[in-house]
Amino acid sequence: MSTNIRTRLADNVYFNEINVDRFKTMRLTAIALLPLEKESASDFALLTQVLTRSCEEFPDFTALSKKLSSLYGASLSAGVRKIGETLALTFSIAGIDDRYALDGDVVSKELSELLLKVLFEPNFKNNVFDKNEVEQERRQLIDLADSEFNDKRIYANARLIELMCKDEAFGIKRYGSREDILKCTPESLKKAWDRMLKGASFEVFYVGGAPAESAKKIFKEKFVSIERKPEELHTEIVRKAKEVSKVFETMDIAQAKMLMGFRTNCSKDDEDVFAMRLMNVILGSGTRSKFFLNIREKLSLCYYCFSRYNRFKGILTVESGVENANTQRTVDAVINELEQIKNGNFTDEDLRLAKLSVASDFVSICDTVTGNEEWFVSQLTEPEFLTVEEITAKFNSVTREQVVEVANKLTLDTIYILSSKEGE
Repeated sequence: MSTNIRTRLADNVYFNEINVDRFKTMRLTAIALLPLEKESASDFALLTQVLTRSCEEFPDFTALSKKLSSLYGASLSAGVRKIGETLALTFSIAGIDDRYALDGDVVSKELSELLLKVLFEPNFKNNVFDKNEVEQERRQLIDLADSEFNDKRIYANARLIELMCKDEAFGIKRYGSREDILKCTPESLKKAWDRMLKGASFEVFYVGGAPAESAKKIFKEKFVSIERKPEELHTEIVRKAKEVSKVFETMDIAQAKMLMGFRTNCSKDDEDVFAMRLMNVILGSGTRSKFFLNIREKLSLCYYCFSRYNRFKGILTVESGVENANTQRTVDAVINELEQIKNGNFTDEDLRLAKLSVASDFVSICDTVTGNEEWFVSQLTEPEFLTVEEITAKFNSVTREQVVEVANKLTLDTIYILSSKEGE
């Protein structure tokens, strides 16, 4: 896998060149990093969608689509995600690599210019965003919020995070709330746009086989021309749970959801983060995990049971779909499996297979242009960017003693049960 060549373009603006010549396409992504706040999350989420509908030169969706088609069928997309307590607004454009363009066309230059027009030259009406475009994208975002409410697995996971981190920014959804989406206006989106350009930290990623000099030059010229004051980014890490919170909710559902949240006393900046990630694989990630083999297969307590470790926030969550009558037995079984690892009751083969599983996932992510980009995007707030080989070596150096040590750092914070019968 290629390394990431990172160049500073302006104050808190960096260009990341990932040279990969195995693909016929290239991808250019600009990521704006801002603090995750309840008051602004919905505006920023809606902003990403409105910006990619049109721009000043191409003032409607049809005109912008025609321009993309003329660039060898390029595509434009946007989204928003949480990285710890940082909100990442993502704007991507993808198209044919310069090496395969006709007549020496420098497609990367044209794609860079178009992406910058979308970001810096919006389709304003009376110096604010177009009201009709805002309304159309608002409906789309509300539909997304409604769909996540109707999917009880997604809903239950969101509720666990909301309850567990009720006094922390991490408890805020990436798109805020349905109520806040309804409050967004063309004027509030204009303020959000101004704040993004002046206050966000930007990471630009270029993935392709041709040189990135044209794209890098265009982005640098644009960003040095504006006055910026980047905002501070911070994620609060709660090291230990003070007490266990238990929340039961009822809803008309066929299958109960049992979720648990743990504080791990370990996050991305800690030396033992690789041991914690491996411990999670052994405990509840994949078909070789203790949860799958024992709780699901051997005890038949649930339809599914897995764990997820968020190193940016330093929490580990457990999710399970169970019969109403089995919720408490599943809670006990999860605690028991964790206790077994705390006591060192797992084999060297368990550790070896966990390392192989992690290495396999890392290799497969590099099979696409998007995957190569995602590899480095996932390390945005890490102390440094590492290649697949470098991170794999760190995982392979983890010992069973380190796995036991990090397992003993976990403290149970929240149990959330969503069922059809109260008290089950």
